Amino acid sequence: MLQLKIVSSLEKAFLDQRIEEFPTLESISALRGERFSVQCLYYRPYEVEADAHLLFAIPKISGPLAPYVKLHRVRSVPVAKTKFPTTPTDSLLRTAPGLYPDILEPMDGGKLNITCDILESLWMEFSLPEDAPVGNFTNTVSFVDHKTGETVAEAQFNAEIINAVLPKQTLKVTQWFYTDCLAAFYGVEVFSERHWEIIERFARMAKEHGINLLLTPVFTPPLDTAVGGERLTTQLVDVKKTNGRYFFSYKKLDRWIDMCDRIGIEYFEISHLFTQWGAEHAPKIMATVDGEYKKIFGWETDAAGEEYGAFLRCFLKSFLKHMKARGDDMRCFFHISDEPTEPQLESYKKAKAQVKRILRGYPIMDALSDFSFYKKRVCDLPIPASNHIEPFIKASVPNLWVYYCCGQDDKVSNRFIAQRSCVNRSIGMQMFKYNIVGFLQWGFNFYNNQYSMAAINPYLDASGGNWVPAGDTYSVYPGAGGEPHPSLRLLVFEEAIADMRAMQLAESLTSHETVVAAIEEVFGKELRFNTCAEDAEMILKIRARVNKIIKENI
Repeated sequence: MLQLKIVSSLEKAFLDQRIEEFPTLESISALRGERFSVQCLYYRPYEVEADAHLLFAIPKISGPLAPYVKLHRVRSVPVAKTKFPTTPTDSLLRTAPGLYPDILEPMDGGKLNITCDILESLWMEFSLPEDAPVGNFTNTVSFVDHKTGETVAEAQFNAEIINAVLPKQTLKVTQWFYTDCLAAFYGVEVFSERHWEIIERFARMAKEHGINLLLTPVFTPPLDTAVGGERLTTQLVDVKKTNGRYFFSYKKLDRWIDMCDRIGIEYFEISHLFTQWGAEHAPKIMATVDGEYKKIFGWETDAAGEEYGAFLRCFLKSFLKHMKARGDDMRCFFHISDEPTEPQLESYKKAKAQVKRILRGYPIMDALSDFSFYKKRVCDLPIPASNHIEPFIKASVPNLWVYYCCGQDDKVSNRFIAQRSCVNRSIGMQMFKYNIVGFLQWGFNFYNNQYSMAAINPYLDASGGNWVPAGDTYSVYPGAGGEPHPSLRLLVFEEAIADMRAMQLAESLTSHETVVAAIEEVFGKELRFNTCAEDAEMILKIRARVNKIIKENI
């Protein structure tokens, strides 16, 4: 007999587990305008008589929230590298190689092939409009035999929709978006019509799940590239050099911005002006020079040299003039170099000096964790890693951002495939407490190995060629026909953003101190970036308490 159980979005069900291991989600509360998810686990024990034929079931949702649901089948992916050798295992569900649940494959009205003795999950994603019905609603999940039309199993859960609208997201969120990886995976020409179609689909998915700041490759991003190596050219700005003078065309950039406007992207993260890990060289820049298309700057270019400095100043003046004419210049965020460290402070300082005057009044930010960069005013908008953020918090750095990548694998939040989802979602309440204004993560769709030496298949290799813990390099999968499929990790992180937005609403109705105190009372200890929830129940209790504050004060 087919068994169903409703569980929270924070559970990860492995194929070899039993349905009895998971706590039933009896009820959940949400605000109008919020997107939330629950799962329906399904398991069919082996029975000789029943196993004589396959069971194909069509899942159906009934109840007042049924019009707002999108169904996904949770698919497992092969994971070889779950962690670094030194990574603590506290936050991990498993450490051995195996199949791990991660892909959310759209159902689109299809049927499920239900296999005996394998635990699987149906993911139910509810997108509530701002005028969603208010009240307590019972929702029923039915599995219907596609041949007979008979209901073979069903389960219910209660959802309370509170009469308050989730406020607009104020947190700026970027996960680096790689157009070259899309061109390589799908085998299309860079910035061909087909490439643009695929780019827009992936960018739309990014926006739908909380990413509102998009990495914009005015020049090929100098990120995760081997010294002396190159990534596939993806350069939105066309450069021409004639008789020693530079000329710039923004036709492709304008198309990019128009695409972003169409899908709702609010900000543009201009690709880094210097190489990663120290700002010692120029990014790869292609140009037509006296009729010949060739590389004019790259690893051989001294970042502090006058030739590149003159080019940058010429470009930035032209770029800002163009963006001002569009009315879009104040939507831009700039970078010097990613992840510089203290030994590279001087090279970073020299690189920034090349553009500081021209970019005065515009945000220049970089992911870096050495406090000396801020203390010496070399970087006024630092983005520290979550495990190095304490000095920045103590110094009351204004407009503070936070980031994580593979190195944040102990005690702090992250989104590795082997990690508990409650750890992923914990960052929402952490960012709320410390008034974080922006979040950065480096891999929305990075389908390369380390240093981009070769492309990888994300369906077979979730760790960039056994480079980093699985899940660090991307949050979406490149589906057939150029359609992106989200990971469950992407949706759980979006729920963290929703938690933060709900907490901000509760704060507007009471005070910041009141909401933090309520969170920490439920949490049972001080909330810091290195104190994450240990199970799904804790996250759900905290969110329920925040919703209670909202309900009592609206």
